[in-house]
Amino acid sequence: MEATNRHLMWHGVFLFLLGLITGLFEQSFTNVRMGLSAHLEGLMNGTFLIALGAIWTAVRLAPWVKATAFWTALYGTYGNWVFTTLAAVFGTAVNTPVASAGHSGQPWQESLVGNGFLSVAVVIIASSLLILWGLWPRALQSTLDASGVAEGRRR
Repeated sequence: MEATNRHLMWHGVFLFLLGLITGLFEQSFTNVRMGLSAHLEGLMNGTFLIALGAIWTAVRLAPWVKATAFWTALYGTYGNWVFTTLAAVFGTAVNTPVASAGHSGQPWQESLVGNGFLSVAVVIIASSLLILWGLWPRALQSTLDASGVAEGRRR
């Protein structure tokens, strides 16, 4: 899985870069406050993916569950940046009343951004729960050999 943790770190740095670039255009967005939010989402979610890549080898899950955690983490982090950026571009107010005070988009834009934020919330929570489960101390039990040594350490 070494390749997977490098993929997570690559995506983290890329998303961090997208956040930096978004910050350059903050003043161009319909809703400048949401532009700032999009900038920060890119930075924070990129940092999260870098950190996740750093600990990925410690996450102990069945292969299909680990793959699900990987893809949901990517969707959740990129999706958060994308839908926050769309909210800034469209000036939508759905699910962001403080940052969007005085703004509103077309009904289809509000629907797109609102459903996007909802999907991101569900997916990133699911991903976080899977990763937390994979980091649970009992998950190490599957890596114990007959002598009781896990990851080169005694219990």
